[in-house]
Amino acid sequence: MKRVLLLLCFIIAHCSLTFATEYRYDFNGNCLKAYKQIMALQQEEANQTLKAEIEKNPNNLIPHYLADYSDCLRILFNGNEGELTTFKINLDNRLDLLEQGDKSSPWHLFCKANIQFHWALVHLRLGENFKAANRFRKSFLYLKENKNLYPLFEENKVLWGLEEAVAGAMPENYKWIGAVFGIKGNINKGVSEIAHYLNTHLDGIGAMQEEAMIYYCYLKFYLQSAPETAWRYLNSTQFVEQNNLMRSFIKANIALNYRKADIAYSILNKAKNISYYEQYPILQYELAESMLLRLDMNCLSVYQQFLKSYKGGHFVKDTWLKIAWVAYLQGNKTAYNEYLSLISSKGNALTDADKQAQRFAEKPIWPLRSLLEVRLLIDGGSYTKALEKIQSIGKKELGNTVNVLDYNFRYGRIFEELKNDEKALLFYTATVQKGRDKKEYFAARAALQMGFIFERKGMKNEAMQQFNDCLTMRNHDAQLSIDQLAKAGLNRLEK
Repeated sequence: MKRVLLLLCFIIAHCSLTFATEYRYDFNGNCLKAYKQIMALQQEEANQTLKAEIEKNPNNLIPHYLADYSDCLRILFNGNEGELTTFKINLDNRLDLLEQGDKSSPWHLFCKANIQFHWALVHLRLGENFKAANRFRKSFLYLKENKNLYPLFEENKVLWGLEEAVAGAMPENYKWIGAVFGIKGNINKGVSEIAHYLNTHLDGIGAMQEEAMIYYCYLKFYLQSAPETAWRYLNSTQFVEQNNLMRSFIKANIALNYRKADIAYSILNKAKNISYYEQYPILQYELAESMLLRLDMNCLSVYQQFLKSYKGGHFVKDTWLKIAWVAYLQGNKTAYNEYLSLISSKGNALTDADKQAQRFAEKPIWPLRSLLEVRLLIDGGSYTKALEKIQSIGKKELGNTVNVLDYNFRYGRIFEELKNDEKALLFYTATVQKGRDKKEYFAARAALQMGFIFERKGMKNEAMQQFNDCLTMRNHDAQLSIDQLAKAGLNRLEK
């Protein structure tokens, strides 16, 4: 009898071990469908698809991996920290479950790497820089091991390419990661990995297809300083934003940063007809931005709707500043001072835009109304109108140093966009000379733009000199974003 019991125990134990190894990674048609839905911000449809896949294939770990996308995208877009506790429990459960997965599959380390990367982005969004660095390190090490084990695994290349490119433009406060863990970034190599993935997945069914498109466009636009290439891709048949909320956001966001306010406005207006638009208030913020850059004062009600709907802290200070701008441009002194007084107590100061708003609220120095209009017209892409406006400003009207810096920098931007580099360089040089030690970002940004001009002309040494000079200017309003662009410029030129 004892022998029978021992045999039975052995069989049960063996069956348990066998069952434990049944967890597998199967990125099948249902998973691809859910991935596409998640990346189009169709969260409810995605949840139904994932639920159906789990019921049909309970041992498939891919649905649990994909569910992490939904949680992280909600935080990244909506910033609602009230959901964090639940999402962190979900994260721990998913990581525990993945530990039971098939370790011989290239998906095993990859899924863990991508989840760690998702949460590095979340921590960055929340201003938790050390946690973000730790997650990034884990993701990088998982990818490095997976790359060695499975060099032909295509999905690995997308995330590896992104992390390699990002490491190539790593800000000063993250350099310790590279020093300790041997992370050596190369922007050009990273982008080429992603481009290869896109070129070999023209059918649009890759398991990292949506992310590869997004990463490619942003890396081209910002880190490789090739905005026209990014814009061409966004307008190609490979990237169609109609009926896709995520793609609409991406294209509109890059359009705004590429000074194409009219196009961004058109895209975002159409996006209002897409399902779940109202679940992502950040789209209202982007729409209001596109309207302000067109000097459409009806943007006021859209900014107010954003504040009413949004549960996070990002861009809140900036929004109150923009609302104050509207009142200022309309000559309503009582209103703009009231709005300005709200900035310090609203939102957070984690983004450069919010930091600038906070600093302005603490020590407001209002520009000339006409200079503010010039700035908005330039940022919206109306360069001829901006030139006409700035030419009507008499130098005696400028008064203080901040207005002088603003004036010189805006003139430089207008001439650069109108392809008159000689005049642009004259105004940028004047901006750097007068503003090097100021807290306003004008001088650092002028040095950055001069670096871009020299880079386009093939004048490598002069470009590197300007990028390095840009990095020597500290404690200005846009430190992180400008430093990253200057560092990316050096990385491009040093390779």
